[in-house]
Amino acid sequence: MKKSIFLSIIFTFSLTMLSLTTFSQTHDSLAFTQLQQKIEQLQTELKNQKSYFSKQLSTADSKIDSLQQQVQQNSNAINQTAQELSTKITASETSANQKITAVDHSLNKNSLWVMIGLLVTLIFSALIYFLLRTIQRADKTDMVEQLSRTKQSIDEKLVNEFAKNTEALESLSQLSKSTQIAEPDHSLALKVASEINLIERNINLMDSKTKGLKQLTRSVEKLKDNLAANGYEIPQLLDKEFNQGMKVIVASSIPDENLEKGVEKITKVLIPQVLFNGVMIQTAQIEVSVGY
Repeated sequence: MKKSIFLSIIFTFSLTMLSLTTFSQTHDSLAFTQLQQKIEQLQTELKNQKSYFSKQLSTADSKIDSLQQQVQQNSNAINQTAQELSTKITASETSANQKITAVDHSLNKNSLWVMIGLLVTLIFSALIYFLLRTIQRADKTDMVEQLSRTKQSIDEKLVNEFAKNTEALESLSQLSKSTQIAEPDHSLALKVASEINLIERNINLMDSKTKGLKQLTRSVEKLKDNLAANGYEIPQLLDKEFNQGMKVIVASSIPDENLEKGVEKITKVLIPQVLFNGVMIQTAQIEVSVGY
């Protein structure tokens, strides 16, 4: 009995080992087959990659050969151009040297005549300049005289016109005296003052020898006397130094290099200042020159 059990155990163990051995061999065979397939697949891909890289290398070699040929051609062209330029430069230098030599010979031969020609030209130019200056001075003198006569004629006409105006203003002033009312109307007096200012401004620009100027000056003074008799006064502002305390309107300031720096002077009265019985009824508008 014991022997039968022992034999049964041995038989069962043998069957189990046989089964395990068979399973192991079958499993290893399957794994080996799969591994072999992967290896074959990798070999195929490696072969394809090798073929692709071989083509790329072949293309790159072709391009490198083409570039090398192009570089060689460019180098040959540059060398040829350099040779041609060298030849042309040499020829130009030779030609220039020949021309310079020819010019030197010509100058040596003609230098004396050139100096003589220059001297004659200078003398001739000096004579022409002297003659033109003489003619110009004569013309300038004639022009100045003509302008002086024209100005004198204009001044005389202005004097005559201003004289007529003063007569008319004097008549109006006399008429105003006879018709004066309690509340005076300053419009006529202001008009007379403006005309006096205009006439005096033009008198300052005229030549003192202008015909009729003295008579016109006396007429202006008479007009001032008539205004003064009616209580009106025109303060003298022209050529006075200007200061900020003056009750005037500065229409413009003009730089003047003839004045000392900082000095301000009234050089034109555009509208005169008018006082009535000591009270200002019209503010002056003036032009000031400023030294710098």
